Amino acid sequence: MRQFKWRLALVLVVTLLAFVLLFPAVDYYSKDRAEIGPASKENTLWPHKVFNLGLDLQGGMHLVLEVQAEKAVESLMERKLHDMRDELRTARIRHTDLGRDAATIHITLLGSEAISSFEKMMDEQFPELAYLSRTAIGENSTVALNLPEGERTRVMENAVGQALETLRTRVDEFGVEEPQLVREGRRRILVQLPGIKDAEKAKQRLGETAILEFKLVDDNLRAEDYILDPARLPVGRQILPMESKRRDTGRVIRENIVVMSQTLLTGDYISEARVRIDSDFGMPYVSIKFNRKGGQIFAQLTGDNVGRRLAIVLDGVVRSAPVIRDRISGGEAMIEGSFSDEEARDLVRVLQTALPAPVKILEERTVGPSLGADSIRMGRTAMMVGGLLVLLFIPLYYKGAGLIADLAVMLNMVMIFAGLALLSATLTLPGIAGLVLTIGMAVDANVLIFERIREELQAGKSPGAAVDGGYGKAVLTILDANITTLISALVLFQFGTGPVRGFAVTLSLGIVCSLFTTIVVTRVIFDYFVYYRRVRQLSI
Repeated sequence: MRQFKWRLALVLVVTLLAFVLLFPAVDYYSKDRAEIGPASKENTLWPHKVFNLGLDLQGGMHLVLEVQAEKAVESLMERKLHDMRDELRTARIRHTDLGRDAATIHITLLGSEAISSFEKMMDEQFPELAYLSRTAIGENSTVALNLPEGERTRVMENAVGQALETLRTRVDEFGVEEPQLVREGRRRILVQLPGIKDAEKAKQRLGETAILEFKLVDDNLRAEDYILDPARLPVGRQILPMESKRRDTGRVIRENIVVMSQTLLTGDYISEARVRIDSDFGMPYVSIKFNRKGGQIFAQLTGDNVGRRLAIVLDGVVRSAPVIRDRISGGEAMIEGSFSDEEARDLVRVLQTALPAPVKILEERTVGPSLGADSIRMGRTAMMVGGLLVLLFIPLYYKGAGLIADLAVMLNMVMIFAGLALLSATLTLPGIAGLVLTIGMAVDANVLIFERIREELQAGKSPGAAVDGGYGKAVLTILDANITTLISALVLFQFGTGPVRGFAVTLSLGIVCSLFTTIVVTRVIFDYFVYYRRVRQLSI
């Protein structure tokens, strides 16, 4: 009797909680939505925000990106090359052919004195670099340097980690609910943006992932004179496109300029960038703060190149080329250029979120909202048809006990959706398949119990003893089968991504809820009829 009371109380509490979770009082879609945000209201299963819909249901974008981490190593070696050139000049070490080939720095040292001075400089200033090769040519020596394998791996690993964090910052700008950014393997990142409306704008924003570089502009050369034959360019120069926007029409103007090939500074040294307003003229400008090392480099760069233009290059495109008016020390710079508010904000985003390595789109898939609505409609139809067939068949075969099983299945579905709401889980198309599978598993557990009860009744036992014996003999089998399936679902959730995890979530919830409804809910109903109504015959 005491077991019946606590079981009944547990069933009532869980059922009440499930309905409260499924029907929240606040209409989620009354909130203002962002320009790029969740799909429309017609793509929901309920009129309220109870759980999230996956990309395959509400539409959106799926991208697989590869971080070209080796570019981060090359960028680091470019900075080392620049620092080494300064140190060689300061120490007056005789050398020639200083240059870089991908991630390898090579230099020819002239004379034994230069060789010993260079080795001392390496020990003091560049201990992180390793000798790849040394070739003696008379009194001279040609040296090749690179990063040790451990350091190289660390730089590449940091590049991927920073790429993930930067992409997460950019995705937050879209206002998308439940975006997924998952690292896959060593260099790949999966990005899923459910409900995004402007996929092209999102892809363009995510694509701004190249190395941010500062290069000097060579205003003595016109790009038009070399555009047809870039090989004629003087050594150490390159032609890059430059984008600017017309104030009157807003149209983007693209032109070509000649810049120095050498990268003087990269975005790695920027600690902060923000839009500020000039107190005198009320015009926006961009304020940049560098870290300590970057501030030292920037002070020397600006002091040596007053009056020249400094190109800010992202993804091989010059985004701005302000004039250096004076030496800038203290680690803070100001970029003026008659910016509009939007242009200043765009430049700040470029400065803040450039990655240490470019990102390449390996796979792109876009699901339209209409396709997502069709998926919801078909998934709902599949659940209704499958559920209806089950609900009709069970009473025909098991009579009154079948009606109890039907009630348990319906409560099972309510509890699953309530669980999705409680966990703020994402429902996907495979997740709907998991729901349909759950219906079959719940009925299967009831079948095991009903068959055991039939066997007990055929052995001549009373209804109460038959119910006790049926549940006692079937529960261990049911637990064994469901726990095994639950372990498989948890493994899918741990190692799967996107829709696979959606399937694992609904399957896991379905198993837990079906165990509750099968072992607790149906037992409460049977006990009510057997011990309170004292029925003399079970309809089973």
